[in-house]
Amino acid sequence: MTDLGDTVLIVDDQPGTLELLTDTLEREGMTALVAISGQGALDLLAKVEPHVILMDAQMPGLDGFETTRAIKQMPGREHIPVIFMTGLAETQHVVKGLAAGGVDYVTKPVVLDEMIARIRVHLANARATQGARAALDAAGRSLLALDDGGRLLWSTPRAEEILADLFEDGRLILSDALAGRLLSMRGTADSRSRLSLGDRQLDFQYLAPVRAGESLYRVTESRPGAREAVLKDRFGLTAREAEVLLWLAAGKSNQDIADILGNSAATVKKHLLQIYSKLGAENRATAAAMAVQILAELG
Repeated sequence: MTDLGDTVLIVDDQPGTLELLTDTLEREGMTALVAISGQGALDLLAKVEPHVILMDAQMPGLDGFETTRAIKQMPGREHIPVIFMTGLAETQHVVKGLAAGGVDYVTKPVVLDEMIARIRVHLANARATQGARAALDAAGRSLLALDDGGRLLWSTPRAEEILADLFEDGRLILSDALAGRLLSMRGTADSRSRLSLGDRQLDFQYLAPVRAGESLYRVTESRPGAREAVLKDRFGLTAREAEVLLWLAAGKSNQDIADILGNSAATVKKHLLQIYSKLGAENRATAAAMAVQILAELG
């Protein structure tokens, strides 16, 4: 497969502008893709994923603002940085472009060196963001980011797995009530909200703002016996051993565990000896640490 390097989609209805920008990008070692209309850009984005989009603000049919809003609704394309190109220097048009989802703008006639510099900055930012998300994905973290309107900006595969019942056509669908609850959590440390889906309980925790207009949340699933089942399967434990290990990971003493499970402390101690053997753990601290690490993968 040929490596196309950094790929930039240019959306503009002026042939002269397209030719100038294409030549400039290719001299810089980038691959230029071209769309001469907003709809053409959307059709192309259904097939390819550029690294950056240069968007003309004024075009017949779908203008740049409408096209960008549509891109931000496309699953798998919403993260692509959009740089507006406009001859309209008035503040309201700049604000409109940023509100539509653009990350930056350049004014026409385009100063080519400035444009290339801005493209490289946003390429670097996009790589850093994608790298961080890839690390979160690899760690199995169940995280998602919402914009100021409660729309999904991105999520890790683990979060998508947990929220599968809330996805429709690849897009997270939150009720107005839930979206409002999640947005109201912002700015409050360790704020949480719970959603019931049948026998499942989903807990949303607000973590922090990622950047302006982007808030980060963790989602975890609470299903009776789910955590015990993970420990049982991962370490080859009996159901009772998994229960004991779960409470051990929660910092409970042998007597506490005995009281919770209705056993004697001596019985709990016997279970722990079996748990240590199966985990290859030397003591309760090591076993607890191993269990905490596994449980952390649940989000």
